[in-house]
Amino acid sequence: MMRDGYVVTWQGREYDAAPDGDKVRIYATDPQEGFEEIKPGRYLRVLEPDEYDEIAYVRTLCTWRGEPFIVLAEADSWLRLEYTGGRAPVARRLGLEEFDYGVYQGWAPAHEVRDRYEHRV
Repeated sequence: MMRDGYVVTWQGREYDAAPDGDKVRIYATDPQEGFEEIKPGRYLRVLEPDEYDEIAYVRTLCTWRGEPFIVLAEADSWLRLEYTGGRAPVARRLGLEEFDYGVYQGWAPAHEVRDRYEHRV
């Protein structure tokens, strides 16, 4: 499992979320009271700041080949990783592509990835 995005705790449950000015949009995959279906299997509710308990940003972190990464995506048995070690020679040695200036990403077999955990900001 991997998560990379905002979450909100509302009524004792955690939801995927997106800040929207002073408000926050929360999403569910099943019908719930007060949620509007925006497409099949996707439901939306907009909350005021005083309606939810907590908002946080969740990232999935890991190590691959002994170096630190963020997990960006999953596809079958592969993970899209972004290198966070800050050393270009290491990124090149690992065969990563320079996605943007100083930002290195690549695909790694999921079975090679170690120490995967969620970090809340």
